[in-house]
Amino acid sequence: MTNLKVMTYKKIRAIISGGGTGGHIFPAVSIAGKLKEANPESELLFVGAEGRMEMEKVPAAGYEIIGLPILGLQRQLNAKNILNDIKVPFKLCQSIHRAGKVIDDFKPDIAIGVGGYASAPLLWKASRKGIPCLIQEQNGFAGLTNRLLGKKAGSICVAYEGMERFFPADRIVLSGNPIRSSIHPFSPEERAEG
Repeated sequence: MTNLKVMTYKKIRAIISGGGTGGHIFPAVSIAGKLKEANPESELLFVGAEGRMEMEKVPAAGYEIIGLPILGLQRQLNAKNILNDIKVPFKLCQSIHRAGKVIDDFKPDIAIGVGGYASAPLLWKASRKGIPCLIQEQNGFAGLTNRLLGKKAGSICVAYEGMERFFPADRIVLSGNPIRSSIHPFSPEERAEG
């Protein structure tokens, strides 16, 4: 039997924001799992977009989430999308205001953005309030929200090399993609067998 040194970490209060797709939501849940593993007393709050996938998936993973009325720009021109896009600035203003209230009420030590337009109001407001911000960019091509937020974030965790084309090089951390503990990556030997 080996003696494992158990490391304990400080309890933190973190807001994790983003969503829209599983590509943003599941890394966010993985980050939350690692924070809870590091210190089970850490307090976590998710912030997403009302009516989007995260409003269902995050509570199913056991975490609290607050929705913002944020809308994303629609890039295809048609009557429905034009009406949506007219609402975007108003919804953005509402979301920034609500994000400020969430931050004031929760008092986070850090704000973590995982991409998707839902993270923009929260991280923008957090950076304005002097709260340390971290971005997780899990793609090889950074999304618009993360590119904009990367100018203010203290650290940008990426999965691929060469991300200096999107973010300030001195703030990039090559961390790889967060993987939920329920997913067990195969070893090279297991991949060869399968």
